[in-house]
Amino acid sequence: MRVPAADLPARVLIHEVGARDGLQNEKSVVPTEVKAEFIRRLAGAGLSTIEATSFVHPKWVPQLADAEQLFPLISDIADAGEVALPVLVPNERGLDRALALGARRIAVFGSATETFAARNLNRTVDESLAMFEPVVARAKAAGVHVRGYLSMCFGDPWEGAVPVAQVVRIAKALRDLGCDELSLGDTIGVATPGHVRDLLSRLNGAGVPTGTVGVHFHDTYGQALSNTLAALQHGVTTVDASAGGLGGCPYAKSATGNLATEDLVWMLDGLGVDTGVDLGALTATSVWMAEQLGRPSPSRTVRALSHEE
Repeated sequence: MRVPAADLPARVLIHEVGARDGLQNEKSVVPTEVKAEFIRRLAGAGLSTIEATSFVHPKWVPQLADAEQLFPLISDIADAGEVALPVLVPNERGLDRALALGARRIAVFGSATETFAARNLNRTVDESLAMFEPVVARAKAAGVHVRGYLSMCFGDPWEGAVPVAQVVRIAKALRDLGCDELSLGDTIGVATPGHVRDLLSRLNGAGVPTGTVGVHFHDTYGQALSNTLAALQHGVTTVDASAGGLGGCPYAKSATGNLATEDLVWMLDGLGVDTGVDLGALTATSVWMAEQLGRPSPSRTVRALSHEE
């Protein structure tokens, strides 16, 4: 039953990350054709932004070594104009590879902490920002939309609690580089709603508009939906989620699955918030993908609607 809440946006854009963030940590390599079919099924379920792959060096994320082979299999979806297929790029070489295949939306991925920057990018935070500067500039000059991911915004497994002022500084730096939007990542899932509201308020105070911010929560402590609701009440309208709750982070072993897209859609449907997503078709897609991976989906909603034990 739908019971709308007055303090929520009428519509939320779900930034689907299952095909990239959801699969990147899988130990067995998923066939390229299966990835392409996964993306097509997600699009068929009504998801309009589906992160497709990453143009990182294959040795860092072997699961995504087939980016050159995958993107041409799905580019017609983007060409039709109804579905965006953003891709991650770490540097100018990654940008070259993405642009050569016709990608029109890219993302760079930074860190709010020095330890994770060193482990994930082999650089300091400021060195990584310097690396992103020409990437963002060239992408913008080519008319390409740029998203800036910021990991470890709420806690870091090596450094502990991350000062909000530190996150604000780096988020603002990404915006100043020219990123069209930011995605605030709770990479190890330690955020709570008050922390979320405080960070968003202080970003606003630093000149970062809420309309340019998305949120990316992991469900390690079961807080992803409550944190999402807090962000929506603040005015955020873009939420990252992963079909079936797939995902983790290969560089942060305490990072568990992403917020499941089905769980998010169930909550938003009940609140009368439009997503454009067909929950039945999405659930069927996640059941299918779980079969490809050989294990049940961790999403509670998928299990409930598919009667899985």
